[in-house]
Amino acid sequence: MDENIVYAQGLTKYYNGFCALNGLNVALPKGKIIGLLGPNGSGKTTFIKILAGLLTKDGGVVAIDGNEPSVLTKAMVSYLPERTYLASWKTVEACLDYFCDFYADFDRERAEKMLEDLGVDKKAKMRTLSKGTKEKVQLILVMARRAKLYLLDEPIAGVDPAAREYIIDTIIKNHSPESTVIISTHLIMDIEKVLDEYLFIYNGQIFEAGNARTIEAEKGKSLDMHFREVFRYVC
Repeated sequence: MDENIVYAQGLTKYYNGFCALNGLNVALPKGKIIGLLGPNGSGKTTFIKILAGLLTKDGGVVAIDGNEPSVLTKAMVSYLPERTYLASWKTVEACLDYFCDFYADFDRERAEKMLEDLGVDKKAKMRTLSKGTKEKVQLILVMARRAKLYLLDEPIAGVDPAAREYIIDTIIKNHSPESTVIISTHLIMDIEKVLDEYLFIYNGQIFEAGNARTIEAEKGKSLDMHFREVFRYVC
């Protein structure tokens, strides 16, 4: 049985001659929360979109649970994009209906319980919600799926510290021990406490990977501090 949920070898992607992924190699285990960390333009979102099936690779190999990204893998991947994607004219309840219709693994009861905990009115239209509440609603919809792989692109960017705490808590409590969560972020200090592993990505390649839980003992510094020091020299 394959212990890895994601495998990539020599993965490449170009945009109009620009190399976004440059022979990326990585194997990510099942049942972990993994930080995909790097500066803007390093390839984080491109890699995530390929895993989500929204972009096609230009070269190399990539697989999710042993399968090339396809309709099959979309059924096992739950993706949270960096930008708001829910229609502003829809009510929260209509968004729930959409996820129920579209995803067989969507747990509506779980989603409604989280919305109730937040005091979100299901009859409210998305455009009436604050940015922080919109972010929470989107994350709830994504995390209420019973997916094998969760892809979260900047899930805490642009929201207040209280909202960040809720989002991080939701990530911890709502993924199963068998599923993997990949979090792309530049706000490392806020999320490093929940990470099992980390990946540093730069110029479309993974150039450092490690155990996020032991880094302080091994290097005498937090993951955030280590990141800042590393990228001070490479950027």
